[in-house]
Amino acid sequence: MNITFKLFATLTDYLPPEARRSNQVTMDVLPDASISQIIEPFGMPPKLVHLVLVNGKYIAPEHRGNTTLVDGDVLAIWPPVAGG
Repeated sequence: MNITFKLFATLTDYLPPEARRSNQVTMDVLPDASISQIIEPFGMPPKLVHLVLVNGKYIAPEHRGNTTLVDGDVLAIWPPVAGG
């Protein structure tokens, strides 16, 4: 099944070079793959995987290991953000 995987801010550096400008890739993932399994190959430090959304809905850290997606879902991840 296909999903759209988006990384924002400094996390775009973990995408393949050709995808960094658009900050997203279309991925073919197994139907039983959890969010954690999907993001693991990208090698992002866990402390940088801060805000995780599936179709705009927040997924808490304790649910990322057992939440799966469906065809067409959008998985978006933001690092911690500071501002003032």
